[in-house]
Order: sequence, then C-alpha cells, then structure tokens
Amino acid sequence: MGITYIKNIKGLAGLSDPQKPLRGSQLNEMEEAGDAWVLIQNDRIHAHGKMSSPPSGMPEPDEVIDATGRFVLPAWCDSHTHLVFAASREAEFVDKIKGLSYADIAAKGGGILNSARRLQQTTEDELFELAWQRLQELMQLGTGAIEIKSGYGLSLEAELKMLRVIRRIKEKAPIPVKATFLGAHAYPENYREYHEGYIRLLLEEMLPAVAAEGLADYIDVFCEKGFFSYGDTIRICEAGAKYGLKAKIHANQLNLSGGVQAGVKTGAVSVDHLETMDDETISLLASSDTIGTLLPTAAFFLRMAYQPARQLIDAGCAIALASDFNPGSSPSGNMNFVVALSCIQMKMLPAEAINAATINGAFAMELQTEVGSLTPGKRANLIITRPMPSLEYLPYAFGTNLVEKVMLSGNFIRQ
Repeated sequence: MGITYIKNIKGLAGLSDPQKPLRGSQLNEMEEAGDAWVLIQNDRIHAHGKMSSPPSGMPEPDEVIDATGRFVLPAWCDSHTHLVFAASREAEFVDKIKGLSYADIAAKGGGILNSARRLQQTTEDELFELAWQRLQELMQLGTGAIEIKSGYGLSLEAELKMLRVIRRIKEKAPIPVKATFLGAHAYPENYREYHEGYIRLLLEEMLPAVAAEGLADYIDVFCEKGFFSYGDTIRICEAGAKYGLKAKIHANQLNLSGGVQAGVKTGAVSVDHLETMDDETISLLASSDTIGTLLPTAAFFLRMAYQPARQLIDAGCAIALASDFNPGSSPSGNMNFVVALSCIQMKMLPAEAINAATINGAFAMELQTEVGSLTPGKRANLIITRPMPSLEYLPYAFGTNLVEKVMLSGNFIRQ
C-alpha cells in the first residue's frame, strides 16, 4: 500500500456518487474527466482531478503509473453469482446442443440436483480451493465486489458447508463479498413429491442454523413454475426477514412466475433474471425501490430470449448487471463480456451498461458507500484499461481483453 499516483489518464470514468440507484435516463449519465489524475492512499481513493491542476502538497508517491491513452473506471460489482460449486457440467452443455431443454435436463436428474449431489460429496476445504481459484480469475478480469449464493447443498449440512466456504472467502478476499442463503433453489430428490416437507425443513432447521452462525447477508428463492411458487416465496422471504435477512429473488426467468411481485411485496433488494416480463410487471418494478438485476450471459448460454432491458430502462426501472456465474447456465464470471453482451443483444448504451455493472451493482449488494464509483473515500478498487480510443470501445471490442491492470484495496493484482 502507501501512495499511488496515476497520471495522464485519457478518461477517468464513474466519478458520480448517487444516493439512490440510477434509473431511466440517469443510467446513461457517465461523469467522466479527460486528461486526469487519481491519487490513492493506502486502500482508499484520496482525490482526483485534471492534469492542468495536479495535486498540491502531495507527499512523494510510492508508485507512479503513467496511464497515457488509457481509461480508469470502477471495478465491476457482480451482484449475482453461484461461485461455490464442486464440478462443471459440460455434459449437460452437450445435451443442450443436442436439443434438450433446461427443464428436460432437470427432469432426468441433471441441473441443480446434479450440482447438489457433487457438492455433498466434496469437502469444505476442496470447495474453498475451487472457489478461491475462480475468484482469483474474476478479480484479474476486473471484479471488485461479489455476491455468492448457496443453493447447491439442499440439505442442512451441505447448505451450511457452502455458506462456511463463502465466509472463508469473505475473510480472505481483498474485495467485499456478500453471502446469500439460497436453500430454496430446488427440491431435493427425496422431497420431490413432498414440497411442504422441504419448505418446513428450510424454515425450521436450515434458516435458524444459518442465522445462528451469522452465515448469510440475504435470503433468496427460485420463484418459478415447478420450483417455488409466489406464496412459497413470500413465506420464505418473510421468515428470513425475522432473522434480519433481506430478500434477493430469482424471478421470471422461465415464466411470469410472480417473482417480481413477491420481491416488491417483501421489499427485496433485487429481483434477478427477468427474461419473462409484461407491461404490468415492468410498471410494478419501476414504481418500486427494488433493483432489477439482468443476467444476459444466462440467456446467451441457454439460447433464451434476452431480458427486455430497453423497456425496463425506458419505464424507469433501476437496473443492475451481473454474471450469474454457475456451472449449469452461465459458466463464466467475465463481467467485461456481460457488459458487451448487454450492449450488443439488449441494446443498452455503453454508459448504461457500465453504470449498471458498477454503481448499480454496488447498490444491489448494499455496498454503494464502499465501491461502485471513484469517489474519494471509497475503496480503491479500479480498472486501468489498455490504450483505447474511447470508453465505448470497451463493449465494442468484445473479444479483446482490454483490462491491463486491476487495483483492489489499493494494491495492483494484475501487472
């Protein structure tokens, strides 16, 4: 740590510090300074300005970075991942190519239940090492804050094992990590015909145990046809609220499931996915404080219709972007591709996508006072790009790794 001075920055982006998530036309407002500098002291952003007015009275910096031709922007805030899993599922990838649907694969014991079986057979230490390696790769791609869900355990012991792994990641990682209890991800095989029994296990045994160890920040439910109904979702989220866990809901991925309605009713921080929306649901979300988190790489990988980002933004919804990194439907946590895909396939403007993946992603994890913008006093989590002609070039050149350096808590991890 110490003092780092980054000078001659072609474009310093993401300077604004909104008090609420950006929505509507605000999402396209990118506060940016050209020919700029930024000063980092220890793990915090100390100050920034124009090269025509360099910092005065600055102590001799420990490190000087010449960012000529480069852009500096906040590190990505990935507010929806399933980073802790035991094994990849490329066999199901082949099944999808052959024509099987997501539902077909789940019906024959694949999907979430496949991951649950593998996870139950894997030790906590093994899970930690696998997840830790994945996180290193994501941080090198510019991720500076992340949310991680359980949900591949589906038993008391295995869900606690996952959440303890996430706690270990929290304690070791140089970035903020949020933990979400997603016991209501699917019904395990022994409860396939007895849904009420599993819900009671979740509410009467899992949730109290999770709360007793302080293992989760949020509670999540996969509100979907064939999984957890609107009523189930309300019931589980209200139970979580009694333990201080706010909701973050898997909503409307495959059907108009009522997930958005459940999220708004329970005051959820976010409702995530939103591939299937109608005018009434969009209007409801726009009139609420709940953030709509879009996961375009899941739609890409599953060859589904993309989320109606333009309708959501134009209606005034607060929108975030996240990777949904998981072994079944989005086996990539590369937020650079998420941003590019959002522009290319969902017609988001570059500034909208970058804001949704930084400051609004921070709001979706309630980390907006810590990360998401280059505001003095916030954690020094930032990306220095390779030389680029413009900020818009970042999503435009989607196949090129334009991340040259990543600073996390004041230290460069990618040189």
